[in-house]
Formats: sequence, C-alpha cells, structure tokens
Amino acid sequence: MRPLYRATLKPRPATEWLNHLIYRPLAHLVVLALWPTRVRPEALVLIHTGIGLLAAWLVARGPAGDVPAALLLQLKTVLDNADGQLARAKGWTSELGRYLDTLGDFTVNVALFAALAARTGAWVEAMGALAILTLLLSWDYNLERLYRAARGEAFRPPFAEASGGPWLRGLQRAYRLLFAPQDAWVERLERAAFAWGSRGAPPMARAALAQLWWSPTTLTLAANLGLTTQLAIAGVFLALHQPRAYLTFVLLEAGYLGLVYVWRIWRLKNATLSLR
Repeated sequence: MRPLYRATLKPRPATEWLNHLIYRPLAHLVVLALWPTRVRPEALVLIHTGIGLLAAWLVARGPAGDVPAALLLQLKTVLDNADGQLARAKGWTSELGRYLDTLGDFTVNVALFAALAARTGAWVEAMGALAILTLLLSWDYNLERLYRAARGEAFRPPFAEASGGPWLRGLQRAYRLLFAPQDAWVERLERAAFAWGSRGAPPMARAALAQLWWSPTTLTLAANLGLTTQLAIAGVFLALHQPRAYLTFVLLEAGYLGLVYVWRIWRLKNATLSLR
C-alpha cells in the first residue's frame, strides 16, 4: 500500500515534520478503512469540524474538559489530513471540498480561541493570539504560492470537478470575504520586503534573488508552524491545564515571524551587495 500512501500526499516544497511523521500516517489508516466505502471527503470535513467545535466547548467548560479536548484536537487533525488524502487517492479533489475545509478550519480556530478567552477571561490576549495564528497560516499558504510563482510552477493542480452549484458559490464568497484581504496583505508585505532587500540589484539577477527570497528554507520555517503543529502544541498546553500559557505562546510566535523576516532580509541584502 506504500504507492497508494505516496499518491495521497499533497505535493509541497516544504515538510511540516510533525504532520509527516505522525498525523499523515495515522490519516492513511483512516483512508484504508474508508477505501471500500462511498464516504466522501466532504463528509470527513464536516465530521472533523464538529469534533473541533466539541473540543472548543469542552475547553470553555473548565479544567475537567482539558484532556478530552486535547485528544479531540488531535483526532480532528488526523481526520483533517484524511479528507485530503482520501480525495487525492480516489481522484475526488474538488473546489467545493477545498473551500469547505479551509472555512471549517477557520471556524474551529475562532471557536477554540473564543473558548480560551471565556475560560481565562483574557479576551484581548485570545483575540490577539487568534490574529497571529491566522496571519501565520496565511503566511504559510502565500509563501508557497509565491515560491512556485518565482519558479514558474503551477500553485495547485486542477480540480477533478469544476462545479458545485450554490454551495460552492456561497463558500467562494465567504472565502473572499475572510481570506482574500489577508492574502493580498501578505503578498504586498512579501513583495515590498523583497523590493527593499534587493534594491540596487541588476535586473537580470532579480529572478535568482526571488528564488533566494522565497526559498525552501523559508517555506520550511513557515510550514512547521502550520495548523497541525499549532493544534498539537495546543493539545500539550491543555493536557497540562495551562490554557493561558498557550495564548502567551501563540503571541510570542509574532517574534518568531519577525526574526524570520530579519534573517531573510539580511540574507537577501548580502546577496544583492555581492552582485554590485
């Protein structure tokens, strides 16, 4: 079944190691169990979204719900991987499923941080942490898109089906409302930082500098703060009954993002100076 497992994996230029080593293999077991059935990936999306919302409800109820919530968040991650792996294995990838998955994850994230705020009373910290987490996930997504654009590669493969009726149109509108501004802002930030760091470089060198700016190392630094890793870390803090400490941890990830930008600009400026 190893070739089938490889066929289920999303082709990405960077690896989220926790996902690669633990959650994707577990998700593959779900794919094998569902292989003889007619269960659609969209059904898995609805199930793992419901599990995530249940985990958030348990967090809000108090310490007795922490460990069950931590475990449910890991189950949610396994099924979140399984829906995509099942879709790729059976050739069922669809635009409807992709939008549904993204919006389902966002709904769970909002519910989880609202639950953490209600539990701790730290509403400002929780909303700030949610904003940072959302930014990190958008950064990860857009970095891959810009990485592939810098190399003339297609960002995502074509869908197996192109129509989804009114449900698809509704999800597209919701996505544009929630995520299109984030995507545009991250792209503007990335391109402005690149323009500043490569200022004075010969025009012929800009393509090579773009590949240095959107490099595999940069993508790896972003990918390993992806949603799988974030929910695993949340699970650890919940298991230790430290929900407020998790909010602090996420807030500190803004510093990590800043350090990554400092390093990237320093490297880009050094490369630019060497070309003068």
